[in-house]
Amino acid sequence: RRYHGLLVVATQPPVGRMVLLSKLEETLILHGRVELGCNLFPGAVHPEGHRHLSSFSLDPFPTFTYAAREVTLRKKVAMIDGEHTAVVCYELMRAPGPVQLELRPFFAGRDYHHLMQANDEMCREAGFEEGVLRYRAYPGQPTVHIRVPGAHYRRSPDWHFNYQYPREEERGLDCSEDLFTCGVLHTNLEPGESLVVVISTDDPQGRDGIDLFEAERRRRTALSLPVPLVARPLSHQLALAADQFLVRRGSGLHTILAGYHWFTDWGRDTMIALPGICLVTGRYEEAKGIFRAFAAHISEGMIPNRFPDAGEAPEYNTVDATLWFFSALYRYVRYTGDYAFVEEELWEELQDIAAWHRRGTRFGIGVDEEDGLLWAGSDGVQLTWMDAKIGDWVVTPRQGKAVEINALWYNALRVIEHLAGKFGEEELEAEFGGEAERVAEQFARVFWNSAENCLFDVVDGERRDPSIRPNQILSLSLPFPLLSEGQGRQVFAAVDRHLFTPCGLRSLSPADPAYRSRYAGSTWDRDGAYHQGIVWGWLIGPFITALVRLHGEAGRERAEQIFAGFEAHLCEGGLGSVSEIFDAESPYVPRGCVAQAWSVAELLRAYYEDVLGEGPGE
Repeated sequence: RRYHGLLVVATQPPVGRMVLLSKLEETLILHGRVELGCNLFPGAVHPEGHRHLSSFSLDPFPTFTYAAREVTLRKKVAMIDGEHTAVVCYELMRAPGPVQLELRPFFAGRDYHHLMQANDEMCREAGFEEGVLRYRAYPGQPTVHIRVPGAHYRRSPDWHFNYQYPREEERGLDCSEDLFTCGVLHTNLEPGESLVVVISTDDPQGRDGIDLFEAERRRRTALSLPVPLVARPLSHQLALAADQFLVRRGSGLHTILAGYHWFTDWGRDTMIALPGICLVTGRYEEAKGIFRAFAAHISEGMIPNRFPDAGEAPEYNTVDATLWFFSALYRYVRYTGDYAFVEEELWEELQDIAAWHRRGTRFGIGVDEEDGLLWAGSDGVQLTWMDAKIGDWVVTPRQGKAVEINALWYNALRVIEHLAGKFGEEELEAEFGGEAERVAEQFARVFWNSAENCLFDVVDGERRDPSIRPNQILSLSLPFPLLSEGQGRQVFAAVDRHLFTPCGLRSLSPADPAYRSRYAGSTWDRDGAYHQGIVWGWLIGPFITALVRLHGEAGRERAEQIFAGFEAHLCEGGLGSVSEIFDAESPYVPRGCVAQAWSVAELLRAYYEDVLGEGPGE
């Protein structure tokens, strides 16, 4: 697919992503040529390197083992943390004698959302000196350096046409690409010998590829997990997956990418994912950097919804990202006890956020003075996490008082109350505690759906949306739950009955006429189904939290089974990670991003806090 590449770089970290080097195609030469590449062209697969692939594993790097003509070659690929550098390690494990290894680079030189077509503007010449090939596709782009120790270079510039990307075709997008090659690198390997190729936008001269590879291996192996999680292979794999989402912005501060291949750092996703990505794994300094990065962009009492791909000004079309900021920050202080950080750097901002929400801010977001509940909505603008929009069509507008938004608002009030108590501000503590009590009282009255014994999804004046959606589970799973135990059990039962799947929660009940079970087809078809039944992996976290809170040990045993069920999924979508979404009916085909931050994070958090009972408590 268009997002795949051997060297994909963020030119304005973490955005401005470009596919610079699509691939290195390997050929073994020993009594003839054995081509290890594999490409799909119209009506043909060429070469047929997959026929020589004897095994694949993650340990922790992608590892390919090829066997052909008495030759066994193992290849490992690693990206180096914090750099635009890839390392490819070849080991000739078995051969009757010396083997020549030929490497042909194929360059794309394009934005990761686009495809390349043959043209006369792309540079046809590469430099080669002392084992390093240097190539820049267009003026202004980064130069790709490919260091192959002991290699020779043969110039042979050419375009290769019509690479086919079937996943893009499935998505209703253009799916044919041309790639450019400048020539061939070749070197000899003896049996038992290794070759480490360094590919980077920085000049790799003087850098030892083996040292880079081993340092990255040690870094990944050393990723910390609490002792109770270490014994679970699934937990360790999720920790490796979590590490992949933690990146730095151009400012040097950390942030969390929402998902691969195409998402940037979204405020909502970042705050939901932060406890699992940073707190469970003990990466507290990175968490502080994330809070600082988003706090630096607070505007009119709101943190950004997202930072666009091209690095323009942040967008603020979200009602819940800012409220999730409170929830993540509360979990941070409960894990770390670091109240000084909040008091010194964020306390004024938190009070300012509350003030803006009370008097009203963008997009009609503001507190209804009659009941203290939070209202949000603006024509043509999607504000909650159910944010699909196609042209001018907001698929799930949810204008009014949304159920999870008010659960989050209640929690934000409780967080300020808690912090005010810690900071000795008794009047503020009493003020926000009283406001929270009022919200809790009105919440149960306004949102209770007595016909279904669950909660309305949105209330707007006399209009009450009875759609059974997973948003109501947050009233049970957030640090400060809202409902009585009796109502909570009824809400959980409705969610369990209508929405639960082994991969997450459906976004709409199958009994609803608007229900869509499959995420496929054109952009219009896919976005139209996105929140109309499709299963979301991240929601398994709130479900497990509510399950254990309400059902104790029996709930914990069921949660353990749910967690174990995800082991198979780590081998079916983005290897070693958890997908964004799934079809809503068996076999629950994974869809969307192949690796989604909040899906990984919520599994880690819920297992640690709720199944193992190791969290800091509420």
